[in-house]
Amino acid sequence: MARLAVDAGHDVVLSNSRGPETLADLVAELGPRARATSGAEAAANGDLVLVSIPLLGYPSLPAASFVGKTVLDTGNYYPQRDGRIEALDSGSLTDSEYLAHHLPGARVVKVFNNIFYKHLQNLARPASAADRTYLPIAGDSAEAKLSVVDFLDSIGYGAVDAGPHIDGWRQQSGTAVYGAPYGEFENEKGTPANAAVIRAALAAATRM
Repeated sequence: MARLAVDAGHDVVLSNSRGPETLADLVAELGPRARATSGAEAAANGDLVLVSIPLLGYPSLPAASFVGKTVLDTGNYYPQRDGRIEALDSGSLTDSEYLAHHLPGARVVKVFNNIFYKHLQNLARPASAADRTYLPIAGDSAEAKLSVVDFLDSIGYGAVDAGPHIDGWRQQSGTAVYGAPYGEFENEKGTPANAAVIRAALAAATRM
């Protein structure tokens, strides 16, 4: 994501749990538009803040730095990694509602969680391309979703509105839109998926 954003002319601030010094090589590779800092500073300074960590790390997020921010939620609940979370197991919360619970005051939008990272890198296309790929987004704030749509467009993707957070389960792991529309992982170039393909996959989703 950082590479796509830098290539599109965005400034990128990176953070991880190990400290900014561990990101020095990546920052150097990305060039002058990228820098690394603490999680709190990265969240406070970002126009859009992308959270891509295991769900068990949500309680450690500096919640105060996220207030008023549009947060891009890439997360997926994997019990074998995250442990059992009753609210997610029961379906009383979607993945993004669970993140929003830990970030009160933020405007969370589910996006990027359903596509393999190598496909994300390789399927970017300009808006005029006939084979442009689309990604589903879900969230409760129309304004936040518009910001995410604009960002997706800038990095080479279209967006399909999957509805509010309560409908975000349609793009969670195990659904028809999770991974499959973009091809097999072994094919790193990926398969373009237009808006109709993504809408059909969302419509085909069923809850266990």
